[in-house]
Amino acid sequence: MYHNPVLLNQSVDGLAIKPNGIYVDVTFGGGGHSRLILEKMDGGKLIAFDQDADSLNNVPDDERFIMVNQNFRFLKNFLKLHGYEKVDGILADLGVSSHQFDKAERGFSTRFEADLDMRMNQKQTLTAEEIINSYSQEELIRIFNDYGEIKSSYRLANSICEIRESGHIKTTSQLNKIIGEIFPPTRINKFQAMVFQALRIEVNNEMDVLKSFLEQITTTLNPGGRLVVISYHSLEDRLVKNFIRSGNFKGEIEKDFFGQHLVDFKSISRKPIIPDEAEIKANSRARSAKLRIAEKL
Repeated sequence: MYHNPVLLNQSVDGLAIKPNGIYVDVTFGGGGHSRLILEKMDGGKLIAFDQDADSLNNVPDDERFIMVNQNFRFLKNFLKLHGYEKVDGILADLGVSSHQFDKAERGFSTRFEADLDMRMNQKQTLTAEEIINSYSQEELIRIFNDYGEIKSSYRLANSICEIRESGHIKTTSQLNKIIGEIFPPTRINKFQAMVFQALRIEVNNEMDVLKSFLEQITTTLNPGGRLVVISYHSLEDRLVKNFIRSGNFKGEIEKDFFGQHLVDFKSISRKPIIPDEAEIKANSRARSAKLRIAEKL
């Protein structure tokens, strides 16, 4: 079962939908955002992206809808393939769906015994198992430090390298056992989540995908078009915030010869929109969500 989308109404409202506009949902998943977008349209077109083959089971029977079973890093290519250069709004929900977390064999969750997989696209070859068993200690430290923001990255990477010398590390439970021997038991769930997040980001190249996607937005959105992004950890949110603010990932605003700021977007919400307590109570995964809305100038 797919999850109820986090911040559903706020994110779709953020698109400021024109009834006959052209919109893109780059993280289709269970189709919750797409269905609500279609409800607010009369004609127009909605193009959705998702590289996970399971998402194809949720495609609505609607002539206004186009499904693209690809990673959204190929946004411009596939929009062009379908005859669209510019669109009126783009929505991205960067979270892993409950469906993916709850399908044990996908290896995303710390709760289930499963192979260390974590691939969003089942056709790709790189898995978390390969990373754990073949990456150098230095590469593992980089992943855990950069993508998990784990202070004990060296200890964790060193322990993994020592243990894999005597046997292949294949399952989530084997990895959880290693984590449990390093981090305090009172906070073990948090550290497991951080380690699994770091591996998932590396497996799916998530940060580079997000950067590639954002770089395409400037020439894809019509003036007045909206960008709506829901992120779930500080790494993603920082990239999105900086890009909206300055057009680059460092957040450094460039100026022209006359000292005018060279920016492509204006932020619609000064601060990120976050779920209220009722939504967090209904869906604990909403707790870390941040919604940012920007308009193309």
